[in-house]
Amino acid sequence: MRAPGRLFALSLSGRRPHLRALLVGLVGSCLAGAAPASAQDWAKQMFSETSHSFGTVAKGAKTEYRFTFRNKFKEDVHVVGVRTSCGCTTPSVTKKDLKTHETSEVVAVFNTKTFVGQHGATLTVTFDKPFRAEVQLRVTGNIRGEVTFEPPFIDLGNVDIGKEVERKVRVTHLGGTQWVIKDVRSLNSNYAVTLSQPLHTGTQSVYDLTLRLKPETPAGDLKGQLLLVTNDPRAEQIPMDVEGRVVAEVTVSPQLLALGTVSPGKSVTKNVVVRANRPFKVTGVECGADGCITCPVKDAAAPVHILPVTFQAGDAAGKVERQLRISTDLGAGVVPAVTVQATVEGQPAEPAAKADPQTSAPGLPVSTQAAALTLPAE
Repeated sequence: MRAPGRLFALSLSGRRPHLRALLVGLVGSCLAGAAPASAQDWAKQMFSETSHSFGTVAKGAKTEYRFTFRNKFKEDVHVVGVRTSCGCTTPSVTKKDLKTHETSEVVAVFNTKTFVGQHGATLTVTFDKPFRAEVQLRVTGNIRGEVTFEPPFIDLGNVDIGKEVERKVRVTHLGGTQWVIKDVRSLNSNYAVTLSQPLHTGTQSVYDLTLRLKPETPAGDLKGQLLLVTNDPRAEQIPMDVEGRVVAEVTVSPQLLALGTVSPGKSVTKNVVVRANRPFKVTGVECGADGCITCPVKDAAAPVHILPVTFQAGDAAGKVERQLRISTDLGAGVVPAVTVQATVEGQPAEPAAKADPQTSAPGLPVSTQAAALTLPAE
């Protein structure tokens, strides 16, 4: 008796060529069907997460989430677009063309003004470069129509560093039972929140919430949430968005001072511009103990100071990086640090030849003549 596998092989190579063609076609179809599934992996790998729950949110509250993705590949990435499976969520893409290591975001905005109840949406992000692929993102949330915020979120706007600012929001709950806010929580310790005494009537409960931004809040973006902890078992925590930006009183340009390539023994000078919204004094500049970088200052108050930063290259080749710290009479830590970078490379500078008194320009000292040959700072 022949083995079954042998009979099968004979039947394919013998009298039934149509079976062989059919099986080859089936195998090819299976492989082709598997290829797109694996091809999607390259796009999904760029996302740090693919799902988000908004939780329970108030009607009309500003509610959005940003899915971040980064191009991990050498090839350029292009996003064709993003579509949604439900009108409860409006998606958009912040940047469609990404080079290596560049990032973008898919912004999912929950439409709390026009929808109420439990909703969810699938957001499909389509790519066509370097290969065609789709990534699906999922968002869910429960919009409580009986809870409203006025205004819909806390907008702190631009706040000067060191300033204190307050914003108020009226929180209203519609219903026959007394609704109680038991606590307000936040991960940001720079927020101080107070609640008024509640006003309970037969149909609603009203609170006035006040958020105070502490004056010691450092410069930077403010983006987060307050969590209202309530006595409602169906919605024990309700988020309230907070947005804003703390702006430094003093700005520095540039914050990365690239001096380029400098030959050993040579020097290069570039300017750093420091601005404030009122006159101030620059009281000092520090940039390491080795003295390779110097920066003179003027003892005069002005709203703008132009500081010439000079780097004197030594004999050792290689990259040099220092932190330039500028102090003023506006207080400690107000001015952002400046990173100074240079590369020492090339042949050492030739020693300066002594000037011949007979060939020097008449009436012009040698030191002045040499100074006239110094290249101006860029």
